[in-house]
Amino acid sequence: MRWGLKWIGRLLVLVVLLALAASGGSYLWLRNSVPAASGTLAIAGLSAPVEVVRDREGVPHIFAKSSDDLYIAMGFIHAQDRLWQMELLRRTGQGRLSEIFGERTFTTDVFLRTLDLYGHAERSLGALPVQARKTLEAYARGVNAFIERKTGWLETRLPPEFLILRHAPEPWRPADSVVGIKMMALQLSTNINHETMRLMLAAQGLTSAEIEDLMPLDAADNPPPLPEIAQLYPVRRMGPQRQAALTEIDELIGSGASNNWVVAGSRTRSGKPLLANDPHLRLTAPSVWYLAHLAIERPGAAVLNIAGASLAGVPLIVLGRTDALAWGFTNTGPDVQDIFIERVNPDNPREYLTPDGWRPFVTEEMKIAVKGAGVRTVERRRTRHGPVLPGFYRNLEGLLAPGLVAALQWTALSDDDTTIAAGMLDGDMRTVSDYVARMRGYVVPMQSMVIADTAGNIGLIAPGRVPVRDAANKVAGRAPVPGWDATYDWKGMLAFADLPHAENPPEAAIGTANARIVGPSYRHHLTFDWDPPYRQQRVKELIVDRSGHDVASMRAAQNDVLSSPYLRLQPLMIAVAQTAAGVDAALLDQLTTWDGNMRADAPEPLIFTAWVRETVRAIYRDDLGSAFDRFFDTRADVLIRLLEGRATGRDWCDNRATAEREKCGTVIAGALKTALQDLEKRYGADRTKWRWGSAHFAQGEHRPFGTMGTIGPYFNIEVPSPGGAYTLNRGKMEFTEEHPFANRHGSSYRAIYDLADLERSLHIQSTGQSGNPMSPQYRAFAERWAKGEYIEIPTRRESIAKVSVGTWKLTPP
Repeated sequence: MRWGLKWIGRLLVLVVLLALAASGGSYLWLRNSVPAASGTLAIAGLSAPVEVVRDREGVPHIFAKSSDDLYIAMGFIHAQDRLWQMELLRRTGQGRLSEIFGERTFTTDVFLRTLDLYGHAERSLGALPVQARKTLEAYARGVNAFIERKTGWLETRLPPEFLILRHAPEPWRPADSVVGIKMMALQLSTNINHETMRLMLAAQGLTSAEIEDLMPLDAADNPPPLPEIAQLYPVRRMGPQRQAALTEIDELIGSGASNNWVVAGSRTRSGKPLLANDPHLRLTAPSVWYLAHLAIERPGAAVLNIAGASLAGVPLIVLGRTDALAWGFTNTGPDVQDIFIERVNPDNPREYLTPDGWRPFVTEEMKIAVKGAGVRTVERRRTRHGPVLPGFYRNLEGLLAPGLVAALQWTALSDDDTTIAAGMLDGDMRTVSDYVARMRGYVVPMQSMVIADTAGNIGLIAPGRVPVRDAANKVAGRAPVPGWDATYDWKGMLAFADLPHAENPPEAAIGTANARIVGPSYRHHLTFDWDPPYRQQRVKELIVDRSGHDVASMRAAQNDVLSSPYLRLQPLMIAVAQTAAGVDAALLDQLTTWDGNMRADAPEPLIFTAWVRETVRAIYRDDLGSAFDRFFDTRADVLIRLLEGRATGRDWCDNRATAEREKCGTVIAGALKTALQDLEKRYGADRTKWRWGSAHFAQGEHRPFGTMGTIGPYFNIEVPSPGGAYTLNRGKMEFTEEHPFANRHGSSYRAIYDLADLERSLHIQSTGQSGNPMSPQYRAFAERWAKGEYIEIPTRRESIAKVSVGTWKLTPP
């Protein structure tokens, strides 16, 4: 969120408060917004006392006697530590950010209200089982108990963000939790990015063959040639004046990635399975994940004992383990979104064309309150496919010819989404088969889930709704399609039995990393836009193809920083650059001996990444015009394809803006010179002092204060980090001008589960447990996370007692 002059007064107040913090009064005011580690509170709805023990890492251990009581306490604890994060999540899903932030978030609200994620969340409540609804209601009671509690004279009732913005949260509702799952689906369903990128490239005059050079697909899928997009419907060449900058929306629709693997006992030292998982998400402050331990105790037995990573605002342990099971997710990345180009009736703009003739749009007026600017009315239109996307989104109004609009069909836009219920695990689930069966109710976002149980079973299930497309549809989800042609309509959804699934495979190991997870015999279409295979191949090398595994080998793999595509690209770029005159031979020799590891303490990863950055810019900017900014990335697969002679769509190295014909050697050598000049400007002339970790610092950005220059460092969490875009220990960049090498998207949570002793499972998330910057737990994990360290989450009473720092007692009134 970018901020205008109207915030100066409020910011000055905050700066003054921070400046006065050391002197006493303001410090106490802010410090007292950090909840105490111990206390008592009576909460309506509790049937029995609940005990919440805090350990020294800030992890809560909740002990209750019933499910409803457990989730009341979970809601209370989430609100204690992460209420602002929860408020921002639900406000985003509701499309109501502008009530707090004003004009700057108006387009984000229009986009999200157009999708109507919150409406779908509300309507999906009716499809949930009774117990799931009771869980959501119990959780909401706990959140509201924190919001509405009476505070002492020196206790500040709400976190700093509420105080600074003078905003009070509304009561929490069950749909607020459901929309949290919808928001995660939005971040992980990235096909809309691929489709609009191909449309933008077509609008620059590129042919389908040229687009294939820039967005290469996995040849194992045997994709049919992409039809020429401009022959499907009229597109307009996109000029720079039509390029829309939608930073907020871009951050909402991310690039989901992750690693996970599971190894059977026959391949481990202990004789029991090992499972590891690290989901890659946009790094934020605080982390998206909140670690917790939940237990239901009754006389004579523990009914439920579960620990792992939760999402603040959602009553689930999303990733974790029980006493019998462990599980972890990666984003499968199926094609569950299609953009349909709809033709508007030139004689009646309230209608659009279907295979059966003209049909009226379904319209609705949306009232969007904008702080300082009153209430605005925006019309939402729907077609038979879904909502009509705003014209400003990806500059669709500038890309499409007059009389055309774009509608989005997406599996998340459903009123019977039971995903949240599928994730509500209970003590009766003890085997891999139990877990797989539970996922029948899972809708979106489709995940590649690896599972292991203490009986020695391992498995994979990739649940979720995946559309079936007509065999005659040769676009097959890669680009927007004509909405008036029934050929492109979805024909239903894959049956659960047809989804990727394996239990106890003969290889005795399973590993996924967002690349193609199905073999050549799989007969159903999931997507053509798999992630490049580099990380998945590395998982195969380190895990699937080896035996004798233990926790140490799991840790080593999760923290591996070898960039295999850089190793493949390295000799190609060096060989081409050596053909040009005046190249820095000594530097090329230095890069030749580099082993491809993206270590934080080395200069070579920085030099090579800067060279890649300038090479991509030098080769493709003239061809892509105003579409280049969205294309600008490391693009190792594209460069490898070019330098291996497989990119034959056009002469990419030739600069179309000059009369002479440039050769790749000249362009790439020039890019190295430009990269070095840029690095010297940023980090000084002494190359021996350059360090990848310092340039590639992991940046957990706080919303909304992280972008404010004066106070941003106080709210943001930054730490030098290793890794890169293609390493298992991932650290993806955005190539912005200010901090082009910063790690913006990485391992948000790492976990290792040894089924021989689940009590010794390892966990870490990227920041800390608290969402309050005044708390010592706000950034307590950051340095350990960057160093590849972990913590344990004990679940036995005697072990917890040894690390306890306080206890909350929640009681019935």
